[in-house]
Amino acid sequence: MKTVLAVTVGLAASGISAQAEEINVMSWGGAVAAAQMEAYHKPYMAETGIKINSIDADNPAVPIKAQVEVGNVTVDIADVEPSDLVRLCDEGLLEQLPIDELPDGSDGTKAADDFIEGGLYDCGVGILVYSTVIGYRGDQLEGVTSASDFFDLEKFPGKRGLRKGAKFSLELALMADGVEPADVYTVLATPEGVDRAFAKLDTIKNDTVWWEAGAQPVQLLADGEVVMTTAYNGRLFDAAINENKPFEILWDNQILDFNLYVIPKGAPNKDAAWTYIKWATQSERQAELTRYISYGPVRKSGSAGVGLYKDDKTEMATYLPTYPEYLDDALTSDVEFWANYDTELSERFNTWLAN
Repeated sequence: MKTVLAVTVGLAASGISAQAEEINVMSWGGAVAAAQMEAYHKPYMAETGIKINSIDADNPAVPIKAQVEVGNVTVDIADVEPSDLVRLCDEGLLEQLPIDELPDGSDGTKAADDFIEGGLYDCGVGILVYSTVIGYRGDQLEGVTSASDFFDLEKFPGKRGLRKGAKFSLELALMADGVEPADVYTVLATPEGVDRAFAKLDTIKNDTVWWEAGAQPVQLLADGEVVMTTAYNGRLFDAAINENKPFEILWDNQILDFNLYVIPKGAPNKDAAWTYIKWATQSERQAELTRYISYGPVRKSGSAGVGLYKDDKTEMATYLPTYPEYLDDALTSDVEFWANYDTELSERFNTWLAN
């Protein structure tokens, strides 16, 4: 009886009430889902007795869209990317969330001010920050200090790896060419800016290996097929720390992105799902996630609680995209920009690549 009472009081103190339903949470599988299980699901189940069923999908946005459209929703919470969140929300396929009910940060900061820009939407709440960064072979290259070095084949000879697509490639090209992160999307919205980005890409086009899946750039580095590549920061961290690969991360001009929790329209356990999201996105939970994966807290106050990796020896702070020094020249991927220009720029990119 005392245990149940203590749990209930603890949840109530955070503005969260215990509820006795199962909750189906759909995520991406792999390391992300495993980290969420350890940092979010298991502690929540232990505190509340509510069962969390973790479901994997290649992209959770696809099955939840299908479920809502046919009126057979079995998922209560889905982990989606910002672009999918905005699209699904605009289509009326997600529940509108009472964002003002989110608990304050651990330092007392109101949630609206505590979440990093891009981490809160009417239909979703950010659960982690990851970034596209430049990774390179530390055993082959020395003195890599800026994104412009990625395009300097004379100073740093060797093949480059880039994600096959307009997104990330064009932004990186402009920043490497001297455009400030705050001005990237303004410049890229002009014909002259697009020409400038492609002209910069021209300088390495013949020395570029294009990748499409997240595991590929790390493998390209490991195999020696490239000496530098864009990659997701978590993949590079895993290879360097868990597999002892000689990889280094250049945080200069990283491009930030988010994973966010949403509730599909008509979710069978909507109230329990929202209760869980409020709990999982508290500062302490956000910090705990970094023990299992090198993705940063979406709450600014969460950074204070960041400690060791699960190996109990690696200090995680400097391996996270949210480390304060790295945010100074970071670019947050602009969902609205890509909603407006994706088709046009992707067509231009594909034509450029084919030629």
